[in-house]
Amino acid sequence: MAYRVATEADIAGMARIRALTWGEEQSWKKSIAAYMDGAADPQKALKSRIVLVAEEEGSVVGLIAGHLTRRYACDGELQWIDVVPERRGLGVAAQLLRRLAEWFAEQNARKICVDVQQKNTVARKFYSRHGAQELNPHWMVWKDIRVVLNSSGR
Repeated sequence: MAYRVATEADIAGMARIRALTWGEEQSWKKSIAAYMDGAADPQKALKSRIVLVAEEEGSVVGLIAGHLTRRYACDGELQWIDVVPERRGLGVAAQLLRRLAEWFAEQNARKICVDVQQKNTVARKFYSRHGAQELNPHWMVWKDIRVVLNSSGR
């Protein structure tokens, strides 16, 4: 498994993964491209952002995106994380989260928020295992994202 910064060539693969669980692939292509080039900003987002992919045998099998923000007095926000179903539970998401945490730490961003529905218990358990706490019914927060760098949870 290779982990790297996403390029424009990865947009179709990332859109395919996102569309497996929500929305349409074409819509995701537009959203991801706009996010990557800074043409679309989430609420209170700053321009500094990163998108990373997990690649296996030339195919994108996972992605994570994050940006600096001022939403909820956070320094950064995890925008998206997703892994193809056949690679879930194997530590791919944990490795992507670790790499995003490294980027946030390099940006001196400590307090990181993520929007996650209450009914998404799988995501909530994943984030909790990696040190996030509930901020409100729709958001979780890492008071210091560097905790992820010391986390061994999968």
